[in-house]
Amino acid sequence: MSESNPQQVRPQDSEAEDLPVAAEVFAAAQRLTGKVQRTPILTCRALNAATGAEIFLKSEHLQKVGAFKARGAANAVALLPEGTQRVATHSSGNHGAALAWAAAEQGIACSVVMPENAPAAKRAAVAAYGADIVLCEPTLAAREGTLAELVAETGAHVVPPFDDRRVIAGQGTVAQEIIGQCRELGFTPDLIVAPVGGGGLLAGVGLAVSALAPDIKVLGAEPAGADDAQRSFRSGERVTEQTPVTIADGLRTTLGARNFSVIRNTVNDIVTVSEDDIRQALALLWTRTKQLVEPSAAVSLAAVLAHPARFRGKRVALVLTGGNMDLETVGELLV
Repeated sequence: MSESNPQQVRPQDSEAEDLPVAAEVFAAAQRLTGKVQRTPILTCRALNAATGAEIFLKSEHLQKVGAFKARGAANAVALLPEGTQRVATHSSGNHGAALAWAAAEQGIACSVVMPENAPAAKRAAVAAYGADIVLCEPTLAAREGTLAELVAETGAHVVPPFDDRRVIAGQGTVAQEIIGQCRELGFTPDLIVAPVGGGGLLAGVGLAVSALAPDIKVLGAEPAGADDAQRSFRSGERVTEQTPVTIADGLRTTLGARNFSVIRNTVNDIVTVSEDDIRQALALLWTRTKQLVEPSAAVSLAAVLAHPARFRGKRVALVLTGGNMDLETVGELLV
């Protein structure tokens, strides 16, 4: 629901039949108990001073496999059809590692299609969890086409990286935890900011917040060089093609169809940030909080730095989505 028009156009009936609902997020939270971490919320006075807001960091870089993606993957694997022997997906890294981990936990084989420019550390993580890796050109069309060929050959059950109701519901447990943890501290946040690439996380957050605490504003944040989600949200028409240019490799994919429908009805706005904004946020997180997050994770803080008037004086929960990167390239990210 945009701030200018809370009654956004509803999805078509055919779409609505396959859209997740908030109850699925709450069911996922029960299902994932003991399987994923209840990650901590961190605070930092330096970030408060730099932003003029009270910042609360939901530390999903400390999650299983080093990213929030463990939630959606574990929920999807728990809901697989009986007798499933192999799963497959396409991923730039974190979802692939998460699915490989979740599948291995259940003794299921896993194959992951990865773009050839995926960070080496993420490729290594996927392999370390026992998945087979198939490389392809770094475009969404190539990823989906290669995955289709793989499924035709192996009969694998596809667990999409974001455009899947099981995955969206799993990711939404992040927001359920944020609300619960903040209330344990005696307050409810004014805003929750989550990075958006394919939109699984943002859609899940929107679902949970709309049911549990609708007064909280939900904002998506994405790089200006990969702004298909903002363009889709503000135009009402999903952008299906883009050529992303950003250091935030986890946000280079295109907004999913289910995700777009959910986001239009549960999210207040999507803002963009420059590459310099991302680098500034990375530097602050690394030096002030001592948390080694990846560029995609820093986009939520970058949004607060780039749009200070929207956040000044507010209590703002930011999702730090992951912490997987090539350590040898850390220095280059701040150049």
